[in-house]
Order: sequence, then structure tokens, then C-alpha cells
Amino acid sequence: MSQNADIISSKAAKVSTEGLERRPRSLWSNAWRQFRYNKTAMFGLSTLIILVFATLVGPFLYVEDSGVINFALKRNAPSLEHPFGTNEKGQDQLGRSLNGGRVSIAVGLAAMLVGITLGTTVGALSGYFGGSIDWSLMRITELFLSLPLLPVLLMTIYLFRDPLRELFGLQLGVFLLIVVLIGGLNWMGVARIVRAQFLEIKHKEFVEAAHCVGVRTPGIIMHHILPNVLSPVIVAATLSVGSAIVTESTLSFLGLGFPPDFPTWGRMLLDGQDYLTLSPHIAFFPGLMIFLTVLSINYVGDGLRDALDPRKTR
Repeated sequence: MSQNADIISSKAAKVSTEGLERRPRSLWSNAWRQFRYNKTAMFGLSTLIILVFATLVGPFLYVEDSGVINFALKRNAPSLEHPFGTNEKGQDQLGRSLNGGRVSIAVGLAAMLVGITLGTTVGALSGYFGGSIDWSLMRITELFLSLPLLPVLLMTIYLFRDPLRELFGLQLGVFLLIVVLIGGLNWMGVARIVRAQFLEIKHKEFVEAAHCVGVRTPGIIMHHILPNVLSPVIVAATLSVGSAIVTESTLSFLGLGFPPDFPTWGRMLLDGQDYLTLSPHIAFFPGLMIFLTVLSINYVGDGLRDALDPRKTR
């Protein structure tokens, strides 16, 4: 009996020791565990990875030159040689979709960085300092919220497109203009979210303790409050990428985006609008790429929102 008791006690001590040595789970590990159980979020993430990989590596692997004009092949239907068919100039649509995806996704990511950076900065300053700074920044935010997005974009691009082309070149000038405009007109929601979080967290005990030990204001904002605000900011960032891609496609469809020889998905839609009845594949495939990209990004954003929500635990 004593021998059995010793064996049981040694096993219990070993289990307790293993439990003490086990590392505690972090916020991000728990979020990833929750994210994996969301089937739509995983579908969106898988689709997004495939699309990004195809646009980055596809142009190097797909040997068909999408810039070659061959009117003998114009408006050919999809085939083994041209899986997405050809356009009105005989150019391969799959190659143009892969090259155009680089630009569209790059615009979405760059505009997201501009909007998230601006919105986080405004929201942090407004929520932390309060008073007249809060009042002034929130009135500016409300002013931007009242602006009609599409007319402002059209007017600004029409006025500044040619000067930026002369200053930075044809492609880079248009890229910078579109990115700054889309990001500069989509930061207001992030600013209000961050402000609300800062107003709540700045009165917590650990922030007051940081004040007592002499931590300066920039350190409190960057190292104590901002990390606790990242969850809604990351969700807003993922959703803003899809919104930026749609906005860029709208501008290109209206003829105010990139030049015709620099394909984007929106520009390809513009080129195919006159052939919807004769050759619908010209507009169908770039529209499908936009649809899949934006849908997958929205699924990822919804999954992140559920995974980072402490009230939704599995």
C-alpha cells in the first residue's frame, strides 16, 4: 500500500510540475485558436493568400505576354491557351489580371496604412489629452465625415493628376495621389474607435501606476495604452483594405485612375463595359477577382473581430 501511495504521489507531483512549467497563453495565441474554428474566416484567409501569391508570383510563372497586341486574337473566349480569354486588342486577360492585381492590392494596403496611421494618431491625441484638443480634433473628424467621398475624389484627382504626373512620373504620380486621397478620406472611423478606447483605458489602475513611477506621456501612450487598443484597429485595418480596393476600382472604372497601358482590375472593367453582350468574359474575370479579394478580406476581418472579442470564447 505504501508503495502504491508513493507512486501516486510521484505522478501527482510530476503532473503539477508540468502544469507549472506550461507557458501561459497570450492574447494572440488565444485569438489564433478562436480564428481557426471560424470556417468562413479560414476560407477567406486561404483565398486571400492564394490571390496574393498568384499576383506576386504568377507574372513570373505565366509565360504569356499580356502586353502584346494581336488583333487577330481579339475578344477570344476562354481556352486552354488563354484561360481568361483575350480583350478587344487581343491581349491575354489572365496576364493582365495578375499584373493588375499587384496594383490593386498595393493600393489597398498603402491606403490602409495611411488611413490607419492618421486615424490612430488623431484618436490617441484626442482621447488622451481631452479638453480643447479633443474638441478641435473631433470637429475636424466630423468635417471629414460630412464630405461626399466620391465627388471629392473625382474633383481632387482631376485637379492634381497632371501636376503629380510631371513631378513623379506617370505611374508613380497617379499611385501616390490615389493612395493619399483614399487613405486621407477613410481615417475617421478609426479615429473615433481609438478615441473611445483611450477615454476608457487612460483611467485604469495600471496607467495611473505608470504616472506615479514617472513614465512620460509618450511612453504611456505607446507602451501602456496603445497595445490595448490594437484589437479593434487591426479589425478596422483589414476591412479598410477591401474598401480601398473597391474605391480604386471605381476611380479606374470612371477613367480617373491609372493609364490604359497600366492595367488594374477597375481599368479592365472599364475596357470591358462596351463588350458585355458580345464578350462578357472581358469584364467578368476582373470583376470576379475584385469580388473574391474583397469578400475574403471581409471574412478575415469578421473572423478577427470575433477572435479578439473577449466576450466570445470557445
